[in-house]
Amino acid sequence: MLSKEDFAVIKALQKRGVYLKDMAAEMGVHPKTIRRAIDRGSAPRRQRQSRGSKLDPYKETVDRLLKENVWNAMVILREIQAEGYAGGITVLREYMAPKRELRPSKATVRFETEPGKQLQSDWGEIVTQIAGEPVKVHFIVNELGYSRRFHFWCTDCEDAEHTYEGLIRSLEYFGGVSEEVLVDNQKCAVLEHPNRGKPHFNERFLDLAEWYGFTPRACKPYRARTKGKDERMVGYVKGNFFLRYRSFEGWVHLNQLAERWLTEEADQRVQGTVKEVVAERFAREQPTLGPLPKRRYDTSYLETRHVAWDAYIDVRGNRYSVPDQLVGQIMTVRIGLDGILRIYRQDDQLVATHTLKSAREGWSTVPEHHAGLWRKTLQVEKRSLSVYEEAAKWS
Repeated sequence: MLSKEDFAVIKALQKRGVYLKDMAAEMGVHPKTIRRAIDRGSAPRRQRQSRGSKLDPYKETVDRLLKENVWNAMVILREIQAEGYAGGITVLREYMAPKRELRPSKATVRFETEPGKQLQSDWGEIVTQIAGEPVKVHFIVNELGYSRRFHFWCTDCEDAEHTYEGLIRSLEYFGGVSEEVLVDNQKCAVLEHPNRGKPHFNERFLDLAEWYGFTPRACKPYRARTKGKDERMVGYVKGNFFLRYRSFEGWVHLNQLAERWLTEEADQRVQGTVKEVVAERFAREQPTLGPLPKRRYDTSYLETRHVAWDAYIDVRGNRYSVPDQLVGQIMTVRIGLDGILRIYRQDDQLVATHTLKSAREGWSTVPEHHAGLWRKTLQVEKRSLSVYEEAAKWS
């Protein structure tokens, strides 16, 4: 291939009137090469060979995820890393940039809180695969206002008992209690909240607040954006965790993956507003949190039951035994979210414990509970032989 220096020689020879054939002989190339250089007016340009990108083998996966409306670069990065991608996120973002759709966002004024001041709580829901079946998952997100560190817990219901359980699990995850907890106006926490006036909190929620030492707060009616930090985290969980993980073996597996993802991903992110790693910011907030109580609050369902003549009580379509001396009495029943049924006398003495069972599994019986009943059943009335002798005389 001719160089720039070769073309300079050709131009000089051309000015002197040297024939193409002689130029070619002097340059050691074919005459046609000389002709093309003269017609082109320059030496041939060296074309760079494009080097392949580490992303090339994974672009099909990236495009598929984009078609599925997955636009979070970190989620896509984890997906292709699982397939063997060894590159960085910058190359991925550059590839996604021309494809990304612009999305409008609403501007809002953010309310910043002091360390340890406030925790915001909210529920979200999503349908995902559990044990191979589509299941609606309810998840409670609790976020500290200062550090933006959050925790979420997944379950099958968002009633009062599950709300309290999710909040307690988050406080235990943080290792302390914030000064106040801000909730939406759901009935498990707020019974009534007039447009002008103080909210009327659920009595058991007040009991929980006193137990853990926080002040309950409620959003103003129709102003859920008051706790916008936490609502944004609901979307963050949907757009990150539930896109990264799309199927689970069971509820335990789901929550185990959630806590691992929180530690490895959510805690290590640089928060967009404060421009700081969440885990580092939390390290300054954690000492300002109040201490956890020595004994955990009981989030069990609390009910009462009447003991039947056969020393059983009815709970959720099945029957469970109690000691036979309690027949006819009223029992206090605690149904734990862990599936354990605990039965108490009116003086709070625990008298029986069972694992909840479905109706098709049959009644749950502890043999010792019915020992007295069996003794009464097996007793045979004893009569004097004289009764039978007298009867024989008259026969």
